[in-house]
Amino acid sequence: MEIRFEADTGMNRGWAKVVTHPAEQEHWKNLEATFQAAEKRIIVINASNNRQVSLETSKVAVIEVEDRMCSVHLITGEMYLLNTRLKFALEALDTPGFIKINNQTIINTRYIKEFSATANARVEVLLTNDSSYTVSRYYINHFRRSYHG
Repeated sequence: MEIRFEADTGMNRGWAKVVTHPAEQEHWKNLEATFQAAEKRIIVINASNNRQVSLETSKVAVIEVEDRMCSVHLITGEMYLLNTRLKFALEALDTPGFIKINNQTIINTRYIKEFSATANARVEVLLTNDSSYTVSRYYINHFRRSYHG
């Protein structure tokens, strides 16, 4: 089977379009299962009912320290709890695009809208949901390397 990749700016981010010959339709379920399995997931706690929920990491925008746990903010505005410390959360994500920007925050670079320098050699990051976070001086070089490649 030959595989070709094409970009379509009209599609939503996170979508994939697979075009096959009609004779290959019997393999669609296998292809879908393969793509679904490729998405990294994390188990979080819904604080309103104390149930565990499996989330795709691509939907996570920010993870912040919340006492001995972490709060997980999705780009849609939903919030969950992650029962681990921040440094272990970054290891659990194990997904490119997540960077620690200060001692309390990990952000998903896919949702960065813009960033700018501020006073005291820090960087202010604005996400696509209009929330803003500060990159501390200690993490600026790591932020630049991770975000600009």
